[in-house]
Amino acid sequence: MTVDFRVKEKDSEAVKTAMERNQMHHMILIHDLQEEIEKQFDVKEDAPRRHSYAKYNDWEKIVAWTEKMMDKHPEMVSRIKIGTTVEDNPLYVLKVGKQDERKMSIFMDCGIHAREWISPAFCQWFVYQATKSYGKNKIMTKLLDQMNFYVLPVFNVDGYIWSWTKNRMWRKNRSKNEHSKCIGTDLNRNFNVSWDSSANTRNPCQEVYRGTAPESEKETKAVSDFIRSHLPSIKAYITFHSYSQMLLFPYGYTHKLAPNHESLNKVAKIGIEALATRYETQYIYGPIASTIYPTSGSSLDWAYDMGIKHTFAFELRDKGKFGFLLPESQIKSTCKETMLAVKFIAKYILKHAC
Repeated sequence: MTVDFRVKEKDSEAVKTAMERNQMHHMILIHDLQEEIEKQFDVKEDAPRRHSYAKYNDWEKIVAWTEKMMDKHPEMVSRIKIGTTVEDNPLYVLKVGKQDERKMSIFMDCGIHAREWISPAFCQWFVYQATKSYGKNKIMTKLLDQMNFYVLPVFNVDGYIWSWTKNRMWRKNRSKNEHSKCIGTDLNRNFNVSWDSSANTRNPCQEVYRGTAPESEKETKAVSDFIRSHLPSIKAYITFHSYSQMLLFPYGYTHKLAPNHESLNKVAKIGIEALATRYETQYIYGPIASTIYPTSGSSLDWAYDMGIKHTFAFELRDKGKFGFLLPESQIKSTCKETMLAVKFIAKYILKHAC
């Protein structure tokens, strides 16, 4: 398979030589990472104090935005604090819909991996568009009348803050690991599903470290508890990552197909077709294990095994030219096309969930 990796400047010649010696085809996607990090902010702000959906927003701006959404749409948006992070930041879920507790719902989360900034940008866009188009757009109005969306705009708050202030390429959360100087757990390896079935998740210094036990992390525990307590109403779970342009579904921890594989496959296929209608962006789709790589302890597999029969993971733009450093000038187009797929999935759930 094709992999993307980054190399320190001083090692680049040695790595290139080794690949050539082994006849491995390669190309350089990003020559200078720091340069790309700086070029990411390529959208000029009219009003720097205002929340912008065309720019990446830091954690403080996102918190202020959640308050603004509640004030602006009190009949449709409420904020639930579902827990706190290791560094005591709040974990906020926005409940979006005409407020009736008994309705079916969809749970959506963004930013489980800190550096995937386009993901929280989409969750903000979703809430903004959903509330703005209520009463104007027939499909959205019907969805919000008959469903609630629980939206967690930033899952890994501490890691997200760290990616803004210290290390743009940070992935994990910020919990301390006993007997190791390496910080952080990969929250998407920390769920209680086939946890620790993969040997490469046992080293605290690895990007995919699983943690000391399933749900050992406060963030994972808070999300798991919230989903468990709302399980009867939650008919779909959608998580947003980047990058690769894929729409994935279970399983990641086994190559066995999910019991309702046909249905998941069908929804994913039509979902990416809907997405492509806007800008012809090409996605691929399929089970995690065979489409991207095997995983253990992922939120997607966990939600599915909890009985939520439609669970999907979006790997948003792009395919590696910018990777995690997608320029701000692509935020709107990414969000607009993704919205088409999400609306299709929600419509399908509304029609087919019993």
